[in-house]
Amino acid sequence: MPIKYAALGLLLLCSVPSARAQESLSKDVDYAYLDKLIAICKANYPKIKMYQAHVDAAETGVRKAKLSYFDIFNFSYLYNPKNNGTPVSASFPFTYQFGFFVNIGAILQKPALVKQARSELASAEYDKQSFDLNMEAEVKKRYFTYIQKKAVYRVRSNAALDVESMLDHVKKRFETGQETLEKYNQVLIMQTDHAQNLLNSESEVLVAKSSLEELLGQKLEDIK
Repeated sequence: MPIKYAALGLLLLCSVPSARAQESLSKDVDYAYLDKLIAICKANYPKIKMYQAHVDAAETGVRKAKLSYFDIFNFSYLYNPKNNGTPVSASFPFTYQFGFFVNIGAILQKPALVKQARSELASAEYDKQSFDLNMEAEVKKRYFTYIQKKAVYRVRSNAALDVESMLDHVKKRFETGQETLEKYNQVLIMQTDHAQNLLNSESEVLVAKSSLEELLGQKLEDIK
């Protein structure tokens, strides 16, 4: 703040009630509400659904690998129509002939395939768990940023009201000849600066809100 504002700034600080000096984010944080936001994010965020789809696909792969054990065994039969007088084989002069075969090579391969499918499932689950933790941290970060921006806006709004009150007071003194034009102009400039800071702070609140809503997939107003 320029030196010429020092006296006015001191006057402004002295005029602010002591309760306003006790601003804290902790009283604005609602952890139950934050847990709800995290749950909504996990239910709505597209990339979380993508990781869940990877887990589902890997689980299907494990089931498929287990069922493929049945591919080891092959069953076949030959049918010799009754109207055909010639048997299929002289050794097996029957109408039906059955065969049961076991693929030894497949027996050796299946455990490795099942193990690979389980490893792919574990990898998909670890990826999802890691991403879930990252998203949980990101929701918390953006929520705390939103709360911070709202608190800053509240502080600046209160300060702007104090400057407005000071301006009214100085203006009346100036109109009655009890205050100089220079000091009146200084308060006017201070009031303009506070108004600009308030607009900037409001914009930051809206940006922080939008950033949080991006993870949730819905408006904060719709979340009770």
